Amino acid sequence: MSFFDDLFRRVPALLMARRNLSRNRIRSGLAVLGIIIGVLAIASLGMFGTTLRVGASQQLGEIGNEISISPNLQEGIEELTDRDVDEIERAVTDGEVVPLRSESALVSRGQQQTVATIYGMENPGALYEAEEGRIPDRLRQGALIGSGTAEILDVEPGNTISVDGRTYRIAAVLAEEQGISLVSPNNAVIVPLEDVNGTGYSQVVVSSESGQAANESAVAIRESLNEREERVNVFELQAITAGINQFFGIINTFLIGIGSISLVVAGVSILNVMLMSTIERRQEIGVLRAVGVQRGDVIRMILAEAGLLGVAGGVIGAILAVGAGIALNSFVLNDPLATFQPINFLYIALAVGFGIGTSILSGLYPAWKAANERPVEALRK
Repeated sequence: MSFFDDLFRRVPALLMARRNLSRNRIRSGLAVLGIIIGVLAIASLGMFGTTLRVGASQQLGEIGNEISISPNLQEGIEELTDRDVDEIERAVTDGEVVPLRSESALVSRGQQQTVATIYGMENPGALYEAEEGRIPDRLRQGALIGSGTAEILDVEPGNTISVDGRTYRIAAVLAEEQGISLVSPNNAVIVPLEDVNGTGYSQVVVSSESGQAANESAVAIRESLNEREERVNVFELQAITAGINQFFGIINTFLIGIGSISLVVAGVSILNVMLMSTIERRQEIGVLRAVGVQRGDVIRMILAEAGLLGVAGGVIGAILAVGAGIALNSFVLNDPLATFQPINFLYIALAVGFGIGTSILSGLYPAWKAANERPVEALRK
């Protein structure tokens, strides 16, 4: 005996519900189809929002790990000093501190020339990776060039370039930065710190191992440098990622709301199916009431029919939603396993639960109407 046979034997209302629904398979099938579409819409749109959020996070990269400290110009602080950098280094317990100066300059090689951002820093290896060549531990001579500038000038490691009339030999071409960066290397040239005009620093970048460590560093830096006056502005890129996640959360809620409308329409369809079914079976229900079947039994039977429609539509819709999620993540993220994230299972469970709940609610009025009709009047018609 199968599980379902044993279940139907233990719960007679389910057995009768299955029998009644099978009397008109087309009408029952259309009602189930409405639930399938609704569940598929809610679950798929929820997973679509998750895919958008993951895709955006991948494009933005690990920006939440970096913070930027700049002088507070509104308070008349025009540059950061060595003392400021020392305090920042003492405040940061987990991360690399990279003080830098920056300016724009004309970069040329032969007849090719372009305007690029020039960063002066001692330890560029803390922020960048080399695509070609090698980044020295301490940059004391030569230059590193971003991939965009290298492409424009058609240069590679070993070639020389001119930056505002000063000649540098290229030590490495930096890997292209795909996401948002506080100091993007793509269209820049990195030179020794002392080669950029200025006595202090225009900016200090802290690169930590995690977003939490970056946040802790930001708090410690504010407490240390801004204790007496607001000397520095501390910008956390993690704030951008938090805003992006909040934005996609709103989109998710909006999309799920749209999907829910289809389930409401499906609920109206089930209401119609159950009403038609009870009208057609008035005499049958009248006979059941005449032989002693209680109102509660009639209500349970009608609700069991509505519930079976919801369960069937919910299960099929959930299976189709998983398939849609796999196809979506394969196409967008090139990772079908991204479908099986815990949040997506929550969307699927929400959609199935909403589908079953809508079905049962749609069966309440037909069940009440059938149970409260007098047996004598039902048998006369």
